[in-house]
Amino acid sequence: MHFCGPSPVVLIALLELLAVPALSESESTELYGDIVIPGEFESLSLTRERQKHLCQREVPVVFFQTDKDLMPRGNGSSIFYHRIEVCCEGYRRDQYSKRCVPDCSQSSPDNCRNGFCRSPEHCECFPDFVRNEYGVCIHTCPIECQHGRCYLNGTCACHRGFALDQETRLFCRPQCSKACGTHETCVAPGECECSPGYRRTPDLGCQPVCAPDCGYGKCVAPNQCECFAGFIKRPQRNVCEAECYINCENGFCESRYKCQCREGYRYDLNTTSCLPECIENCGHGNGVCIAPGVCRCFEGYEAHGTECRPKCDRSCGKYGRCLAPNICGCGHTEQHCLNGKCESGDHCQCPPGETHFVDRCLGPNQLNHQLSTNEKRKHFNLQLGHEFNALIGRLFNLV
Repeated sequence: MHFCGPSPVVLIALLELLAVPALSESESTELYGDIVIPGEFESLSLTRERQKHLCQREVPVVFFQTDKDLMPRGNGSSIFYHRIEVCCEGYRRDQYSKRCVPDCSQSSPDNCRNGFCRSPEHCECFPDFVRNEYGVCIHTCPIECQHGRCYLNGTCACHRGFALDQETRLFCRPQCSKACGTHETCVAPGECECSPGYRRTPDLGCQPVCAPDCGYGKCVAPNQCECFAGFIKRPQRNVCEAECYINCENGFCESRYKCQCREGYRYDLNTTSCLPECIENCGHGNGVCIAPGVCRCFEGYEAHGTECRPKCDRSCGKYGRCLAPNICGCGHTEQHCLNGKCESGDHCQCPPGETHFVDRCLGPNQLNHQLSTNEKRKHFNLQLGHEFNALIGRLFNLV
């Protein structure tokens, strides 16, 4: 869902979907992400400028989870969604000013480099530059002439197989003796290819490409869908679908209550949307799947190929392996060994002056503080059960 309109003074530059803390009831009206707080004496005009071209969007709260055991609570239309601020359609976040500025990336491959993007997809080249057939702002004579040679008087002499652009006469285009077909462009002397935004098909030649696909509609131009009779487009979405009462992000509604997910996504009942899928759920739930096959690991875990594995800052030793964040397991019993190493057999070896207490190595002055709170006592109760099974219980077939 998208909500366009005024936004709070707190600006959010999200869509790399970075880490956020869990919400409390008192924080439920705040927006989270990369937060930029305006200065104390910022003028109203500057605040309005920061808010220009900002829209609000709801994103599944699962993308904000950073702790394996703690799911954040959303501040959107339900607890399963976070409301964030993003640039409205046709705009992008400037990495320096953090404001939303016009985006020309679809009409200019290098997003209007050597020019000024006046409005969405309207690139205006700087003086002494001109847009070529690909939308790139290139130098003009006497500095350079694309596919030609410059003269001091500012004229351009084209190489063989090229001719001056008829409109500007400031650069040279390739020539094809045989006219290119529909939606084709002459890309080199005598060579035609599909125009940008089109793809060659075996039977119909160059056809427009819509990403994502149109659903119950036809792609009539690059990223432009025309819906079949009885199907509609929802605001801020280009997909044709049935009228429905579910979000169905990353998919389209087949009927009022059924969502068809795109490849690489699965339907999630809580968000009524399609969430990306990853192999083995990012390593048995050790991370968040943020795109098909792409994991963002929780704190204390690191990526290994397509899964997230626990990370131990210190080596677990010759006979140990990392079982959980900073917890080593020794030998086949996997006795827990925090702050120690598994250098011999199945037991945890502590540094000189420290002793093994339940699951960790501690100095004499640290022992008094280990059972000071209920949370710590609960933790050690669980660890004692693990230690019993690892060292003794297995002998009685209790493991």
